Amino acid sequence: MTDQAEQLREIMRTRNEDKTSTGKTRVIAVSSGKGGVGKTNMSINLAIAYAQLGKKVIVMDADLGLANVNVALGIIPKYNLYHLIRKKKKMKDIILDTNYGIQFVAGASGFSKIANLSEDELENFIEEISTMSSADIIVIDTSAGVSHNVLSFIAAADDAIIVTTPEPTAITDAYGIIKIIATEIDNMNLGLKLIVNRVKSVTEGKKVAERVISIASQFLNLKVDYLGYVYEDPGVSNAVLKQKPFMILDPGGKAAICVKHIVSRLEKVEFKEGGGVKQFIRKLIGR
Repeated sequence: MTDQAEQLREIMRTRNEDKTSTGKTRVIAVSSGKGGVGKTNMSINLAIAYAQLGKKVIVMDADLGLANVNVALGIIPKYNLYHLIRKKKKMKDIILDTNYGIQFVAGASGFSKIANLSEDELENFIEEISTMSSADIIVIDTSAGVSHNVLSFIAAADDAIIVTTPEPTAITDAYGIIKIIATEIDNMNLGLKLIVNRVKSVTEGKKVAERVISIASQFLNLKVDYLGYVYEDPGVSNAVLKQKPFMILDPGGKAAICVKHIVSRLEKVEFKEGGGVKQFIRKLIGR
C-alpha cells in the first residue's frame, strides 16, 4: 500500500468519526469479461428490482472511459463524475433522480484512472462518495474487461456479480475475469456471483454456470455462486431501442421476472448486511 493511500485512509477515518451512518449500505459491483453481454442493462434493472422492494438505490456508472448508463436510461446528464473528481461539482449536484425509483450518477467519459488522481482529488472523491451512505443499495456498473479501475471497484464492493452469456467467447472471458480477481485481489471475503444472460432454457443457463463454477473451483480454489439466469427476451431489445428499462417497459416479460427472482435470491439466500460506504471507500483506496 502506498504512503498516499495510508494517509488518505487516516484522513477518511478521522473525518468520518463524527458522522452518523447506519453502516448498512450494500455495495454491489456488476462486471463482465467482455462487452455486449448485457452488463449495463443488468445493473440498471437489478437496481430497479431492488427499488421495487422499497430499497433506496443508487446506480453509479463507474466506467471512467466510455460511460453509457445514461444512454440506456435515456438521460442526458449535465454533470458527471469527471466534474466531481475535478472538484467542479459536489455529489448533490451530479446525482440525478429518475422516473424509475432509483437515483443515478453518470460516469466520466474520457477519464482514465482513479490511480492517476492527485492526493487532493482523491481526498475530495472519498469525501463525496461518503455522502451516498444514506442508500440501502449502491449498484456499480463497471467497465467491461479487466483494468485497474474494474479491479478496484470489485475489490471494494460487498458483492461482485459477473455477467456472461452462453456464447463460448463470453464464457471464456467470464472465467478470465474471475481468474484475475482470484489472483489480484487479496480480500476474497468478497461474494462472487454469476448471472447467465440471454439463455434459451433453464438447462442452458445451468450448464454454463456449472462449467464456470467447476473450473473456478478446480483451478482457482474459488467459490462462485450461481445467482440465476435471464431468458433471451425480445422485450429487452425493444426496451434498449426505446432507452427504457425492461423492468418498467415490460414488467411481466420473461427477462423482468428472471431479474425479480435474482434479486429475491440475493435478499433471501446468503444475504449479508453490507459493509457500508466507509468500508467500500477504505477498500477502494487501499488497492
